[in-house]
Amino acid sequence: MIHITVKEGESIDKALKRYKKKFDKLGIVRILREKQHYTKPSVRRRNQVLKAIFTQKIRSQQEA
Repeated sequence: MIHITVKEGESIDKALKRYKKKFDKLGIVRILREKQHYTKPSVRRRNQVLKAIFTQKIRSQQEA
């Protein structure tokens, strides 16, 4: 569970912004979406490899 302490004189908008940042950083929504459906380990590995290839291409394009 995420706890946010509101400091004295701090607006609720800023506190909500900090809460949203923490929520996104923890990746709770991503974890829940992953657990909705079972994915085979081989499919998971294949996706990791494809993602690595994609990021490698982007990095090589940025360097050139």
